[in-house]
Amino acid sequence: MKVLITGANGQLGYALQKTSNVFADHYALELIALTRAELNLSQVGSIINVLDGFLPDVIINAAAYTAVDKAEIETELAKIINADAVKQIAIWCQTHNKTLIHVSTDFVFDGKKSSPYDITDETNPIGIYGKTKQQGEAFALSECETAYVVRTGWVYGEHGANFVKTILRLASERENLGIVSDQIGTPTYALHLAEMIWQLILQKPPQKIWHFSDAGVASWYDFSVAIVNEAHSFGILVRKPIIKPIATLDYPTPAQRPAFSVLSKTNTWSNLNVAPVHWQAALIKMLSALKQA
Repeated sequence: MKVLITGANGQLGYALQKTSNVFADHYALELIALTRAELNLSQVGSIINVLDGFLPDVIINAAAYTAVDKAEIETELAKIINADAVKQIAIWCQTHNKTLIHVSTDFVFDGKKSSPYDITDETNPIGIYGKTKQQGEAFALSECETAYVVRTGWVYGEHGANFVKTILRLASERENLGIVSDQIGTPTYALHLAEMIWQLILQKPPQKIWHFSDAGVASWYDFSVAIVNEAHSFGILVRKPIIKPIATLDYPTPAQRPAFSVLSKTNTWSNLNVAPVHWQAALIKMLSALKQA
């Protein structure tokens, strides 16, 4: 089977390549991992020609415009990458009877719930990033009968830029950190998300929308404290700064973010042969890999 990954240099793109044995252990796999230079989703007119050149059986769209705050300014670019490009990929998959795995986000929800969001919950994004990702979801599902949408959030890994690496850098530079404590979600280790996507391709279930993150719940403050404590125990950090919880109102940003974006994964864990791993255990796994790199 020929599987094409967009955004090959991103966190998820890297993780998908690293975990491809999950699929290759069962079927012959030809992996085509395309960087932005090789498939630039902002150049919508070139997408069909690139896909025609490779003719993949499955496309995993791991590329996206993810700069949440910049999206409030670069509205059109975010829409092109997160929505218009997805429509073209979905149309190509429908035309050739191929499978599309489109990776989306917890930001399609408004954060007003106090219990985990289920796949049946109504989406209501509150920022441009979430709105363009919601549009991409709609295009994927409406234009391609064999499309899947995988929602996730708070993704991090040893490869690429992410919140964990930012906290490690700030912790090494500063004596004090103020971290938002009233935005609640669940961190997602990129390797675990990648393994789930490979399982989805292997099993091809009838359900079209899936949620995935690691287990448990955390605020950005909780996550930061765990990062610093575990990194210090690994010797990655030589000292620990003081971390203070702050309110979202104390850290204004151009984009509004959902206050609560925990996703319900019970369905995923039970139906895709994916065992839940608590986010703190996943963080330890990532930091161990980071130290050995």
